[in-house]
Amino acid sequence: MTHSWNGSFDETAAVARLMRFLAVEGITGQEAAIAQTLRQALLEIGVPAEAIQFDQVQQRIPLPTQSGNLIVQLPGTVSTAPRLLFLTHMDTVPLCAGAKPLLQDGRIVSATSTALGGDNRTGCAVLVTLIAELFRQQLPHPPITLLFTVREESGLFGARYLDPATLGGAVMGFNVDGRCASEIIIGAVGADRWEVEITGKAAHAGVHPERGISASMVAALALAEVFRKGWFGKVVKEGKEGTSNVGSIGDAHDRSAGEATNVVTDFVKIRGESRSHDASFVAEITQAYQAAFESAALQVRNHLGETAKVQFTPRLDYHPFRLAENEPVVQRAIAAARRIERDPILRTTNGGLDANWLVRHGIPTVTIGAGQNEIHTVQEFVDLSEYLAGCRMALALALSETA
Repeated sequence: MTHSWNGSFDETAAVARLMRFLAVEGITGQEAAIAQTLRQALLEIGVPAEAIQFDQVQQRIPLPTQSGNLIVQLPGTVSTAPRLLFLTHMDTVPLCAGAKPLLQDGRIVSATSTALGGDNRTGCAVLVTLIAELFRQQLPHPPITLLFTVREESGLFGARYLDPATLGGAVMGFNVDGRCASEIIIGAVGADRWEVEITGKAAHAGVHPERGISASMVAALALAEVFRKGWFGKVVKEGKEGTSNVGSIGDAHDRSAGEATNVVTDFVKIRGESRSHDASFVAEITQAYQAAFESAALQVRNHLGETAKVQFTPRLDYHPFRLAENEPVVQRAIAAARRIERDPILRTTNGGLDANWLVRHGIPTVTIGAGQNEIHTVQEFVDLSEYLAGCRMALALALSETA
């Protein structure tokens, strides 16, 4: 179906909307303020209050979380059209705390020494702009569900613990979370997060070092073994590829492991991750780390022959996925890109997305961008021309059938 939309929309209002959302702090797990700002913005453009709901996902997420996911259910004006899902995440990384958006030479930057939060306030602004323009221009449209998730940045938790039944039977999804409007992400890696607790034995390092069991040395030997065998960083084994990283090394409370140079360190906690487009290879990388820590524990002994204890705990973060190019959701995205006179680019990513879990929930979902650049850094900025292209792409997705 082709509607009369000519590609135009209120760009001034779209930019003002983005500036408004960027000015509201909402780091991961602390989304209450931005959630209420979004709710108010939706009411202002004419969304009925009864169409706006918060789920109770925060009760299922295993980390403190202020808010549930924000879900909006809108009826369509085209009765035969399938329900579409448009989603994005509300939270930003902690580096965005205190950000103040500033318009500057076709960009939005942070006026403070913080990251900006374009990841993912651009997505929030695109979704509200989509509905604002459908209403303002009275454009015929299919039934639409909006989903604004929590805790994406700390583990895709909002999407992971989402109840798919709350999405109104949407048959395909469009996730706004990236740089380029016409870059269509059809696949992403899967990942494990893991942590290991190494318990040794304290002793005076100068008087009786032989009585101690150094948890620090167990950690050092294990990580050296992982590195020597090629399991750290970019991992290539027998035609399979993935990545791994060691993220933090400390004590049980994220402080320094060990308290003094004259005490044998008795406890170390390490967190890391494994990623691959091959789910079995994710597990293989994680298992290599576990084996290295268990082996290292046996190598460090005190004068009585006692060894350290290792507790290694892996956790599935998200499953990998890849959609076929002939999937209806992919074809609709291709058609929409062409409708806004862009060349569609299909690709996969080595990062995790809310789309990983939406696909797992049974809703084929692709991801597009809206001007994010240099995310998770203090150099972050939003390219306004690409942000506006993302708004235009969302409208085209809502109004276009596949070619």
